[in-house]
This record gives sequence, structure tokens and C-alpha cells, in this order.
Amino acid sequence: MGVVLKIALRYFKAKKTHSAVNIISLISICGVMLASAALVCVLSVFNGFSSLMGEKLAKLDPQISISPATGKTINNSDSLLDIIGGIEGVKLAMPTIQEQALAVYHDKQMPVMLKGVPDNFHELTDIQDVILYGEYTLKDSTENYSILSIGAAAGLQSSTGFYDKMHIYAPKRIGRVNIANPAGAFRSDSLYISAIYQVDQSSYDRDMVYIPIDVARKLFDYPTQTTSIEIKLEADADEAATLKLLQSSVGPQYIAKNRIMQQASVYKMVNMEKWITFVLLTFILIIAAFNVISSLSLLIIEKNDSIHTFRNFGASDQQISRIFITEGILISLAGAVAGIIIGIILCFLQQEFGIIKLSGNPNAVIVQSYPVRLLWSDIVVVFGLVSVVGLLTSLVTAVLMRSRLKRQS
Repeated sequence: MGVVLKIALRYFKAKKTHSAVNIISLISICGVMLASAALVCVLSVFNGFSSLMGEKLAKLDPQISISPATGKTINNSDSLLDIIGGIEGVKLAMPTIQEQALAVYHDKQMPVMLKGVPDNFHELTDIQDVILYGEYTLKDSTENYSILSIGAAAGLQSSTGFYDKMHIYAPKRIGRVNIANPAGAFRSDSLYISAIYQVDQSSYDRDMVYIPIDVARKLFDYPTQTTSIEIKLEADADEAATLKLLQSSVGPQYIAKNRIMQQASVYKMVNMEKWITFVLLTFILIIAAFNVISSLSLLIIEKNDSIHTFRNFGASDQQISRIFITEGILISLAGAVAGIIIGIILCFLQQEFGIIKLSGNPNAVIVQSYPVRLLWSDIVVVFGLVSVVGLLTSLVTAVLMRSRLKRQS
């Protein structure tokens, strides 16, 4: 094997007799190199978008959420809070109520998603970091306040202040409806608007309105029920282990979810796009690998005299085939290593300097340039893929080589 490798390295480094062989060999390496660099860069960009999305969702999504497996509400929320609060690693646990309602501000109205939260909700999430106008306030000694998403504020054409209240209407959940008095079928309340936030995520920016949880209890007839329990963990807590412990503690009638599980559809969509792109670039890599077959085929023709010499010295057909298999692997590995290094450098430059900008209105996008996050696991996947493709192309060449040696026998 040592002699085979030495000969293959000599063929790899030496200048070929015919310039066409040199050109095709260079094209082979460049093709694999560009495909490898593209794989590294594209996977890193998708990782960047996933991280960016996670950072934005982390502003309002709790670390862990407990929701009922069936139905809409948790009936024994107080006892469940006691159980959750006693679990190691849990720093905060608080009930929340989320339901749809109708919001009216002056002559504007729109359906909104109300979320009733405790006054210290800002301790569980980073909602204060995404407030555009106003200040985080849910209640004071005399009044209740609401915090609107940018979409709800735009739909109602509202602003922060203490001059006009927003009115909330929710259908009565219990009791009969009087047809002669349709308005009696609704519960209502009014709140000042203390703040408007924007998190750059449609599910939160479109129509969400945060209100005090005691107001939500009255509106929706939930005196003791909640729709979910949201949890913040200690800084040094193991999220995966705590999630597993929470699930076993609350039982199968409830579901414990981390942030990724809470936004499963969004993350699945991004990951699907990532791996579909990976498959498409893999096809491009396979096409580029055909140049390796062409290069090796021409090299076999060029080294015809050397092949006869090897056979005269007692080399077997299998040993001769291994020389060109190794040559093909060297070409693929050289292209892979060069491509991965170039990809890492490009990702670093993009991460540090934001060279490639996002198209569109700079004021309407979250970031000005493509986000990048380089994962070493992706590097290993790309290197492994190129190695496998290089081995397969070399084996194809070996089959051609053996058929040629049989004809010369």
C-alpha cells in the first residue's frame, strides 16, 4: 500500500505530459473545491438564520412551557405550579391565559390574540428588550394596562398614552345568550396602552396583546384555570434533563416543550430548506466529480507505458488499479480540503464584516447582511460527503481500468 500511495502522490504532483490532462485535473480539483466551499457557506447561512430566529423567539417564548395534552385549559393550575416550583433547576413558573378576543380603539376594531400574564412576566422573558414605544407596565395602583404588538397597534391605529383606552370584548363562556340583547353575550374590559413591541416574528407581531392575568380571568371566565404554565430555568440548569424531569413529574396529561418544540413548524421549515439545498448542492458535487473520472481516464491513457512497466516488474492488475483509485481519492480530498478552508474563511469574513448584504429596504429587515453560524458538525458532514463521492468516482475509474488491463492481457 505504501508503494501504491507513493506512486499516486507522484502522479498527483507531477506535471503531465499532455497539457489537456493538466487542465482537466485542475478543473476536477476546482470543481470539488467550489462545491465543498458552497456547501460549507450555505449550511452556515441556514444555521445563522436558525440562530437569529431562536434569538428573536427567545425574547418572548419561555424556556419551557407546560400545556394540556388534550383540551385547552389546565384546571388544577395551582397544584401543578407547586409541583413544578419544587423541581430542581426551575427558577420561575407562572400561569398564562391565551385566547382570542375583539379589540376596539376609537373607530377601529380587529380580532386579537390576548395573553394574560402576571405582573412580573418581564422576569421570565426579555419582553422589555423588544419594546419600541412606551414602557413595560401591566398595572399600577389604579389602572390596568396592555402591551400591543406592532401589528395590533397598526391595525387599531393606536399609540401609547393615558388619554384613550382600548376596549376588549370576549364571548361569555358560561350562561345563555339573550337574543334580544346580543351585547349581553360578551364580557368587556378597557385598558390603557402602555407599550408597543416588535420581535420580527409573524406569530407574535401580527395580533398579540398582553394584559394582566386577572383581567384575562374575568374576560374568559377562568377563575382558576390557565392555558399554560411558563417556566424559566436557573442559569446553570441542564435544559434537556430538566425538561425530561418536568415531563415525568406532570404526567402524560400535560406536555412539556422547550423553545424549539414550541416553534416546531418554524424550525422544521428552516431545516427542510437547509437539507433540500444540501441535496441540490450534492448533485452539483456529483456532477463536478465526473471531471475526476475524465481526469483519471486521460491519466490512464497517458500512463499506458508506465502500466506496462509495472506489470513487467510483477505488479498485479489489482495493485495497478489501486494506484488510480488512490489518485482519484487524492484529487477529491485536495478539492475538499481547499474548499472547506475557503468556505471557513468566507464564513468568517461574512460573520465579522457582513460583506454580502440582504436585498430590500434596510429599514424593513432584521439584519443588514446574511447571518452566518459555522458548525463543525457541518464541516465533518461536508468532508465525509466529498470523501464518499471521491471514493465512488475512483471505483468507477477502477472498473474502467480493469477492463482496459484485461484487453491488454
